[in-house]
Formats: sequence, structure tokens, C-alpha cells
Amino acid sequence: MPENTTRGRRRFMVPGDVDGFLGLALDNLIQFLLILSLCRFVLGMEEAFVLGTILPGAALSLVIGNIYYTMQARRLAERTGRDDVTALPYGINTVSLFAYVFLVMLPAKLSAPEGATPEQASRLAWQAGLCACLVSGVIETGGAFVADWIRKATPRAALLSTLAGIAISFIAIDFALRSFEIPIIAFLPLAVILGTYFSGVKMPLRLPGGVWAVLLGAVAAWTCFVLNQRFGFTLATPVSTEALRAAAQTPGLHLPVPVIGDVIEGFSNPIVRSTVLAVMVPMGLFNVLGSLQNIESAEAAGDQFPTRPSLIMNGAGTIVAAGFGSPFPTTIYIGHPGWKAMGARSAYSLANGVVFAIIALFGLTGLISALIPKEAGMAIVLYIGIVIAAQAFTATPRRHAPAVAIGLFPAIAAWGLLVLQIGLGAASSVFATRLDLPPPVVFDEILSSGQLAAVDFHLDGLVALSSGFMLTCMIWSSMTACLIDHRPRRALWWALAGAGFSFLGLIHTGTLSISGVVPVIGLGSGWPWTIGYALLAALYGLLSLRQPDTLAPAGDELA
Repeated sequence: MPENTTRGRRRFMVPGDVDGFLGLALDNLIQFLLILSLCRFVLGMEEAFVLGTILPGAALSLVIGNIYYTMQARRLAERTGRDDVTALPYGINTVSLFAYVFLVMLPAKLSAPEGATPEQASRLAWQAGLCACLVSGVIETGGAFVADWIRKATPRAALLSTLAGIAISFIAIDFALRSFEIPIIAFLPLAVILGTYFSGVKMPLRLPGGVWAVLLGAVAAWTCFVLNQRFGFTLATPVSTEALRAAAQTPGLHLPVPVIGDVIEGFSNPIVRSTVLAVMVPMGLFNVLGSLQNIESAEAAGDQFPTRPSLIMNGAGTIVAAGFGSPFPTTIYIGHPGWKAMGARSAYSLANGVVFAIIALFGLTGLISALIPKEAGMAIVLYIGIVIAAQAFTATPRRHAPAVAIGLFPAIAAWGLLVLQIGLGAASSVFATRLDLPPPVVFDEILSSGQLAAVDFHLDGLVALSSGFMLTCMIWSSMTACLIDHRPRRALWWALAGAGFSFLGLIHTGTLSISGVVPVIGLGSGWPWTIGYALLAALYGLLSLRQPDTLAPAGDELA
């Protein structure tokens, strides 16, 4: 039979798996480096503690999830007789990483009792992060039982536009800026990626384009370093022999160890209890929605995976992370269409899990980064962002293009607010030194000075649009899609959802601080937006009386 013939030809690993592994591994390596940097320089943790406790726990959660999603893809391929099934990518949630560091762990550190040593304060921060991670995993697991209902009730344009906004702002723009910052190192790998994946150009030696991109980027980086050393050039390069020698001292055996006692102790911290509603619950919900959107993205690309078991495994991986020392949740990762377009199948996911287990167990994170800088392979991640953004328009009906477009605004606003926060935070640190004041005091003074308003900068609107941006995107994109389809009654229900979320403070509320947006969770905290959404619902109700919901316009195929 043809199906058996297809199965007979199926290989465990194909060349596209190498490219897919490089892209996913690079992204996960960046997360590991972020964890190492933020835990050391923001939370004051010892490097040995991060390498010996946090990263092994994170790697264990990656291994478990990657193995499961590899097997899931293999089962789907066997059941359907296909040889082009791509496993769901899986990794550490970047948004949660920053949120937990600045909104949970840093406040816990600052709330340490008077007289506590820096090590004790850092340990309190770590324990608070473990609790946040555990709560997120429980919410993600519970969300698996209502996720199918959410998928059926939400237009695809709304699910995919959120990912497109994140891909454009937090992935593509960031790596595009990095590429133009160091063109001598980044342009050639970018040209290789665009040429091999968009034009189908075959590279020499039959090596995948991703391999060539990483090799050329690393060679360019080290060549710039040599030119600087020998000829006095001033070329920008992220590598140095000093960093390589320092990183060579860090490897060692680090086995993951259960930390259940620290999790229990963390829940006794008052700062943890006070942030359960303010940060942990919203972030848990956002993780559920993000994973759900990525499953929808995979289905739009041709791979239909069951929602409930996928989300249960996702939550279980996060719970394992917390139980073994990592305060950072894992998630079904953004980027499935991009890896599928590369030709990746299932082995790339398994390779990612195995390699990161080795990296974490032997403390190789810093050494790899010093030898092969992330700038050498960031073109792959930039390509992933481009493909995800494009999918939101190509995998939805043409008539829903405005719904996709309107869904981009909240994520772009969130990225812009992050840039503003980083810029003002850096300026506050400079002036704080001169004025002998704490940086947060200077930061608040800048915001309250009225200078931003004087130049017509709408900070309040930026905060409101970016706070809870994933939910905001879904609400406005769904309302727009329903109105395009002549279904004002359905749009009414989405407007009521916006009213409910804003009434609870899950969207639009918050104040900007030097550590990020601090949401204001509580009944009635977002009442101005609640009234606004209620007015929308009333208007759509009147429209539904004049024009009852009808079927979507016929004859409008996918773009």
C-alpha cells in the first residue's frame, strides 16, 4: 500500500532536523544565558548556584517535554502515513522569565528581613520564583481541560495574530536590530538563511543552511577579534580569548536535585502570597493562551495535535522545573511553521532536549556562548519570526486580514514599553549616581515630571494597551473578525469578555516602574475600560437587532 511505502521511507532524522535543532537550540541557549545573567546581576545569586541548581532543573524539564513532543509527532506520522510531521517546539517562556525575575523574584529579594545577608535575600527570591513556577504549571495543566472550548470559540485570526505580534516585536525586530548593529558578522549568515529557505539554494557539501550560517557567523566573529588584536582594528565582535578562558573554568558535573522543601518554604513568604493574583495567575493564564495559540499555529501549518494532552504535558514540564530548582516555566514554543518550513520533523526536538541535558549537567552554557556567540546563529531565529508573522495572514481567510492587523498593536505596544523601560532605567541609574539617590526614585521622578506628556508621548495609553496584551489582542482581533463575518452578536460576547477581564484588572491596568509594569489586580481596578467595553457590547447588541448573525461570506478562500 502507498501508506506502508511512505512509512518504509521515513527516516528518524532528516537534514531539516539539523537546521531546526540549531534554531531551537540557539533560542534555548539565549534563555539559559539570560537566566545566568539575570540571576547573577539582578538577583545577586552565585554563578555556581545558577549552574549547579537552576539550569539542571530547567534542562530536566526541557528533556521531558522534548521527548514527549518527539514521540507525539512520531505517532501522528505513523497514524497518518505522512513523513512531513513536525514536532511542537518546546522551551522556556521568555515573557514569564522576565516577569518572574522583575515582578516576583526581585520584590521578594528586596523584601528580605532587615539584617538578612545577600545570600539569604537571593535565596528568598529563588524560593518565590519556584512558587510562581509551580502555580503556573498547575494553571497550565488545569487549562488543558477548557482549551478545546477556547479554540472553538476563538477565530483563527485572533489566535495567530497574537503570535505574529510577538514574532514581529520580541523576536524579529530585536534580531534585526542586532544584525544591523554588527553587519560584518550578521549579514552573511542572514543571506545564507534567506537564500536557502526562501530561494531553495543548495549549500556546498550538502550541509543545511543553518549549519553554514552558524559556521560563517562564528568565523566572522573570531576573524574580527583577530584583526582587532593584530592590526589594531576596532571592529565590533562579541568574542574574546579572555571570555573564552574564563568560561573554560566553569564546566563540572551538576545533577538535578529535588527542592520540594524550598518550594514549601517559599509559600510562607508574604510577598509570594501577595503576588499570586497580581502576577502568577495572569502569567499562568497567558502561558495557557500562548501554548494554545502555538497548537493552532501548528494546525494551520498542517500538523493537527490533540490539545488536551499537549497542554497537560506542558504544565507537567513546568511543575517538574519548579520541583527541581528552576523558577522558569516551560511552554509549547512559538515557531512551529518556521521549523516546518526548514524541513524539520521530530528528531530536532529530541536532539534539543538531549543536548541541553548535556549542557546543563556539565555546566557548558558559558563555554558554548564564548566559543559560538549567539550573533552567529540569530539569523535562524529572525527567519522564524518572519515566517510566523507571515502565517497569520496566509493561514486565515483574506477577509480577516484587518483582524490580524489590529491584533498586532498590543504586542508592538508591549515591546515599545519594554524599550522605554530599559532606556529610562539606564538613564535613572546614571543620574542616581550623581544625585546619590536610589535608581527607582529617579525613575519615578522622571515619569512624574510631565516631560513625556509635554512631547505628546501617551505613556498611559502605552501601558494600557500593553498590559495583558495577549488577552487584549485576542479580544480585539476576535471582535473584528466577527464583525467582518456579519456576526455582531458574537462580537458582543467578546466585548463582554473585555469588560470582565478589565474589571478584574487582568488587562489594561498597571503602572510603569523601573522593574516593569506592575498590574493592579482587583475588583473594579480597570473600571474605565470596563465601561468602554460595556458601551461596545451595547452597540453590538443594537447592531444584532438590525442585522442578525449570518454565516461568513462565501467564496473567500485562504490568502
